[in-house]
Amino acid sequence: MFRFENIIFLYGLALIPLLIIVYILSRNWRRRRLNSIGDIELVNKLVNDASNVKPLLKFILLILGFSALIIAIANPQIGSKLEEVKREGVEIMLAVDASNSMLSEDIKPSRIERTKQSISKLIDKLENDKIGIVIFAGKSFLQLPLTTDYSAAKLMASTLSPELVSTQGTAIGSAIELCLESFSESDKRNRTIILLTDGENHEDDALAAAEKAKEKGITIHSVGMGSVDGGPIPIMQNNVRMGFRKDNEGNIIMTKLNASALEQIASETSGKFIRASSTELDLSELITELSQMDKTEFESKVFTDFDSKFQIFLILALFFITLEFILSDRRNKILTYFNKLMGGKV
Repeated sequence: MFRFENIIFLYGLALIPLLIIVYILSRNWRRRRLNSIGDIELVNKLVNDASNVKPLLKFILLILGFSALIIAIANPQIGSKLEEVKREGVEIMLAVDASNSMLSEDIKPSRIERTKQSISKLIDKLENDKIGIVIFAGKSFLQLPLTTDYSAAKLMASTLSPELVSTQGTAIGSAIELCLESFSESDKRNRTIILLTDGENHEDDALAAAEKAKEKGITIHSVGMGSVDGGPIPIMQNNVRMGFRKDNEGNIIMTKLNASALEQIASETSGKFIRASSTELDLSELITELSQMDKTEFESKVFTDFDSKFQIFLILALFFITLEFILSDRRNKILTYFNKLMGGKV
């Protein structure tokens, strides 16, 4: 198992795009300054030992050194000792809507992004529980089998996207049935399904699937992602909005939260219905419900010892930063000589 001991420091990598922008702006400023002095070709001849390539190379080395240093501080670790331990917890299957309608931005930043944030916060509150993920649109598939590896669960949740499901639509019933099949054969009191969707079911009978869950003693909690007023469905390409989806008559398609359907599904199994607002999603009530469920003992294999590997990245950081420090901005005289013989520029 791989993990970061201090994962919060990885946010430092977000500074890299800012450093790139600063570098580009500084280079453009330098070019404008040289143009203000006189003809750029004449200026280059006057400072013919200045390299155009080495500043870029030095900047790349600096970025590599900075990245390696951040990773070293976060302390990457590899599990070295696997042991089987006994735990007491519940089994939770997340049924997550990944249809195109989840791209709607009627709740900010979007339904799908709010869903990812909610799952991450929910996982942070779990202790000794097993969690699995089913994603669905027109069809359903098991993205993550039941596990106690919360890091893996967070990673899987962070990749949620309509692109993961080739068949579009919304088959809530199919997702519920797949969740039922994904539970282990254990005491019925320790299993629950959390359904995160806008509730627009177009494919099957979700209430019939909820009745099956009720027969098995499994509770379904539904979380409504969206607003009653609804919003258009963006067409995204490389994370850029290219427009909105339209029907055959050229009208923009509006997608709305079907709260009544989600309330029915939850009430069928005596579960809770929670609606996401435009600003936040309060899962405290749901977390309380999970904590009050009967716990079942199970065995789980976990890593109890980890070997730190920060030394590798610290050495790389020192190497890149030292190389950047000793690398001159000037052209190599030998290369410049041969370059003149060839009639070109370095």
